Amino acid sequence: MRSTALFVAILFNAALIIAQQPASVKVEEGSVQGTSEDGLTVYKGIPFATPPIGDLRWKAPQPAAKWEGVKQADKFAPGPIQGGNPPSGKNEDCLYLNVWTPAKSSKDKIPVLVWIYGGGFNGGSTSETTYSGEKLAKKGVVLVSIAYRVGQLGFMAHPELSAESPDKVSGNYGLLDMIAGLKWIQKNIAAFGGDPGKVTIFGESAGGIAVSMLCASPLAKGLFHGAISQSGGSFGPPRLTTFPGENLKRLTDAENAGAAYVQNAGFSSIAEMRKVNADKLPAIRGLAWPIIDGWVIPDDQYKLYGAKKYNDVPILVGYNSDEGASFSPPKTPEDYINGVKHRYGKFADDLIKAYPVGTSNVPKTARDLARDAAFGWQTWIWARLHAKMGKTKAYYYYFDQHPDFPADSPRFGYGSPHGQDVGFVFQHLNPNSQNATVTDQQVSEVMATYWTNFAKYGHPNGNGVPNWPAFSDANPVVMYFNQTAHTGPVPGAGSLKVLDEYFKWRRTSEGEAWAK
Repeated sequence: MRSTALFVAILFNAALIIAQQPASVKVEEGSVQGTSEDGLTVYKGIPFATPPIGDLRWKAPQPAAKWEGVKQADKFAPGPIQGGNPPSGKNEDCLYLNVWTPAKSSKDKIPVLVWIYGGGFNGGSTSETTYSGEKLAKKGVVLVSIAYRVGQLGFMAHPELSAESPDKVSGNYGLLDMIAGLKWIQKNIAAFGGDPGKVTIFGESAGGIAVSMLCASPLAKGLFHGAISQSGGSFGPPRLTTFPGENLKRLTDAENAGAAYVQNAGFSSIAEMRKVNADKLPAIRGLAWPIIDGWVIPDDQYKLYGAKKYNDVPILVGYNSDEGASFSPPKTPEDYINGVKHRYGKFADDLIKAYPVGTSNVPKTARDLARDAAFGWQTWIWARLHAKMGKTKAYYYYFDQHPDFPADSPRFGYGSPHGQDVGFVFQHLNPNSQNATVTDQQVSEVMATYWTNFAKYGHPNGNGVPNWPAFSDANPVVMYFNQTAHTGPVPGAGSLKVLDEYFKWRRTSEGEAWAK
C-alpha cells in the first residue's frame, strides 16, 4: 500500500509540474519553452541572431538559425566578452534576449519595454539582478532585455573591415546587434502577447546613449515608438581626442585607431585576429565607443536633429544629480582648474565661474561640470531640440534621491551618483545603500509607474501619479525625484547656457581646428 501511494504521489507531482509549465511559443526560428514565475511567463536566452564567431566576428549580425523541437528558454545566456573581466559567464556567443510577459494569450497586445544595458560600451549583460524584469512586467508591460557586443568586439573599426563590408563601413557592431534585436521583436513579440506597434526602448548610461543614437539612426526607423534615456544622450560634436560628452570619432579616425590597435597587438591582419580566442584579445577602452560612420550613425546627432533627420517618437530623458562624483573627480582645486583649461581652452575661465571650485576642495558645484558635459547638457539639448523640431513630446527629469548628509559626514554635499536610478526604475532597491532613505520605495513605485505609463500611452501620466508636463523652451518644467515626485526648473540652467556656448563654438571652424 505504501509503495502504491508513493507511486500515485509521484504521478500527481509530475502531472502538477507539467500543468504548471506554460505552453511553448512559436517564433520564426522554432519553438521556445519558458517558465511560470508568480503570474508571469519568463523566457531567458532566446537567440535573435547567429553567434558572431569565427568569420562572423566584426560583422553585422545575421539572422538566427532555425531549430527543431522545443528550445528550453529557462536560463540566461552568457554575457558578451568584455575587457577586465574573467571569461567565466562571458562568451563571444552572446546575442540572446529575455522576455517577461504577463500575457495570457498571443492576442493580448500588451505594450513592450525593451531594456538596453549600460557599461560604457565596454561591459554589461542582461543577467544582472537589478535588470530582472518581473516587477515592471507586473505593471502591465512585456519586458524584453537584449544583449549586444561590447569592447573591441562590438566597436572596433578597421580599413580591412570597411573594405569587406557591403556598406563600406566598420565598427558599430553593438548598435547593429540592438537593431537586430528590435527587428526580431517586431517579427516575434506578438507570440508572447506583446504589441509590435507599441515598443518603447529604454537604457541607462551607455544604454541611454545608445537609445539616443537609435533615435537618430535611419536603420532603426519604425522599430520602436517611444524612447527613454537615463543618463544618456549623444549630442556632442566628434573629435579625434575624445572626452566625456564628446566621445564620437568619424569613421576614418576610428579606422586609424583600429589599425594601430591591431598592429600594437602583434597581428598582421583581421583574418589572423579572427582565429584567436575572443578572451585572448587585448582590451582597449579607447576603441569601445560607437562612431559616426555615415550609415548606422549618419552624422553629428545635433546636426541631424536640426535638419529633422531623426526618428520622431516621444522621449522621456533625464540624469542624476551627482553623476560627476562617479568618474574619478579631481582631488584638488588645482587639478580641477588644470583639467578645465586643458579640455575647454578659451572657455575655461567662464566655465570655472559657472561651476566654481572651493579653495581647498572640489565641491559638487565643480563636479557638476563633468555631470553636465557628459549627461546634463546632452539631456537638456536633446529635450529642447526634440520639442522644437518634432511632432511628439519630450519629458525631462532630474533624479536627486538621497539623504541630506550631516556636515561632519564624509558624504556631506553628495547627491545621487551615476546608476542609482536603475534600481528605482526596476524596483530592485538596496536597503543597505549609503544613499538609502525612508521614501525610496515610494519614489521607486512612482518612477516605475511613469516608465510603464510611457510605454502604454506615449506619455508618463495617469494611474495616480503627479502630473508631468511636457518640456519645451516655452515651458521648461522638469520632474524632480527627490523624496517625492514634484516639478521644478531646469537644474543649473545658467551654467548649462555657458556650457552650451562652448559646444556651439566647437562646431565652428575655429572650434573644430582647436579640437584636433
